[in-house]
Amino acid sequence: MEELTRMTKVKLALAGRAHLAVGLMSGTSHDGVSAACIEIDRQRRPPVKLIAFDSYPYPKPLRMRLLEASSGRPVGALELSALNFELGTAFARAATGVLKKARIDPARVSFIGSHGHTFAHLPPRRAGRGTASTLQLGESAVIAAATGIPVVADFRPMDIAVGGEGAPLAPLAHRWLFGDVRMGRIVQNIGGIANATYLPAARRVESVRPIAFDTGPGVMMIDALAARLSGGRMRMDRDGRLAAAGIVNPQLLAELMRNPYLRRKPPKSTGREDFGAAYLERISARAEAMKIDSRSLIATLTAFTAHSIADACRRFIGPLGRIDQLIVTGGGARNPVLMEMLRRELPAIQVMTAEQVGVDGDALESVAFAILGYQMLIGGAGNLPSVTGARAPAILGKLTLPPRPARG
Repeated sequence: MEELTRMTKVKLALAGRAHLAVGLMSGTSHDGVSAACIEIDRQRRPPVKLIAFDSYPYPKPLRMRLLEASSGRPVGALELSALNFELGTAFARAATGVLKKARIDPARVSFIGSHGHTFAHLPPRRAGRGTASTLQLGESAVIAAATGIPVVADFRPMDIAVGGEGAPLAPLAHRWLFGDVRMGRIVQNIGGIANATYLPAARRVESVRPIAFDTGPGVMMIDALAARLSGGRMRMDRDGRLAAAGIVNPQLLAELMRNPYLRRKPPKSTGREDFGAAYLERISARAEAMKIDSRSLIATLTAFTAHSIADACRRFIGPLGRIDQLIVTGGGARNPVLMEMLRRELPAIQVMTAEQVGVDGDALESVAFAILGYQMLIGGAGNLPSVTGARAPAILGKLTLPPRPARG
């Protein structure tokens, strides 16, 4: 009963006007934890103010274990259990780090929203006759104990439990931050996987029913190939230099564009299971047989990302309404070769970065999970059935309270 009372107090504390929160995110690139400290004030437009943001790389040994655990090869229960707690420690350090950067006492922070690190994501359409499921690691109890702050985590399972894809979950934040009266916008995140949110122009942002889905590959395979080509010295194709040094192979690109995922209608989501290490190995073997050098393979994979995004815009979003802007976020926004390919593929649309409309694109996903944490604590739905395909709106996430301070 005492813990239930504490939980109620946490929720009631959000009844005030403005609240400080931290959002934590670890993406499919396995680089580290992104952390955003924000202020939420529903009386303001937009209701979120970014105070501080930073990324905290995983130590190399931990990153290698994460890559190994996500490779598709069997992983023992003991290793997964250990990674769950070690990731919790990494997430707690990121939360503490961003609060230090913001010069904010953790005691002033209402809550942390933590996405965790996705190890498996098998939504209903991909599960087939098997059991739909999803697994994010990064133990919330470790985060709460280390920071002394309530933690909302594990957002995806409830959406899958009510028949949804469990992804994408950022569109709620996109509606808060990018909804516009005059312009139809696509918020195109290009992380390891690429996902799009379409926001038609609307007088009342709250009334917009976005469509959102994973368009296909982002920079995951490009990053992996850059690391392989550099002997591990590079984690990404920085500034698109490797792609710029290669030549796109139209035959291989055409083969890649026949991937059945690209033709599947939304709602849909994807991940390493479709566009990860195993798929890259098949592509690399095909490129070797076609005598395509490594830089040209990176150029072709970059084109694959651009073409698959453009194809999704034309095939699934164009029929729904006017598209004025494609706002790119994530690591792909920093790749000028990829951005130029997108502009060539979508000449009638203004392709731009989130920063050009006043939003920190790098921080966006971390901010999104702080917003989802807020929704959970006020009893609001975190999913959008028009996006995930769920049977109903649902409260997402689970609350973990920190231990009470020891009494002297």
